[in-house]
Amino acid sequence: MAKILFVLTGADHWTLADGTRHPTGFWGEEVVAPYRVFTEAGHDVVVATPGGVLPTLDPASLAPEVNGGQEGADAVAAALQAMDPLRHPVKLEQIDVAGYAAVFYPGGHGPMEDLAVNEDSGRVLTEALASGRPLGLVCHGPAALLATRGADGTSPFAGLRLTGFTNAEEAQAGFADKAPWLLQDRLVELGTDFREAEPWSPHVVSHRNLFTGQNPSSSAPLAVEMGKHLG
Repeated sequence: MAKILFVLTGADHWTLADGTRHPTGFWGEEVVAPYRVFTEAGHDVVVATPGGVLPTLDPASLAPEVNGGQEGADAVAAALQAMDPLRHPVKLEQIDVAGYAAVFYPGGHGPMEDLAVNEDSGRVLTEALASGRPLGLVCHGPAALLATRGADGTSPFAGLRLTGFTNAEEAQAGFADKAPWLLQDRLVELGTDFREAEPWSPHVVSHRNLFTGQNPSSSAPLAVEMGKHLG
């Protein structure tokens, strides 16, 4: 049926405010849950990363406590192992948005490191928004929107309703005091209409063809909502 583009971070660390490198990458559930939703609906998924590098899994995303126990963590690990597109990423620099029915950005802290300042990602996002095709970002994935700011300082996403990982969630995760900047603050500075729900609760916001999820538990509902708008 449709071909869906997953844009993943190529980073394996997040530089904290004190200059130390925190190991990270993409968040497992935020890839596994949407991948399952899209592929079970008959769609194909293509993974792209900056430079076509193999994406790194955030090891914290396989902890039992964030997966409902060891069985849930093992299920996510097994799903990732079986996901062939993860092992054959294409170069983000070569992506033509016209070839895809939808574009999706998972989170993890990795996008805070690379996609937030990646011009090729900024182009993909801008073209996806203009195309009218479903564009989804979840958790820290919306950090990539920061790269859509043009030479005049404005972004095509300014004024749009969206959500993402909140300051409250970053604080509860133990990183608010260590982060060089907070995602919610930067998205507000970008001019977006940031909508916040209770920490860790599933929360999806849609505006035009933009679909965003607040946290990992929002990833499956986000994919389901995007799927309703696939041609």
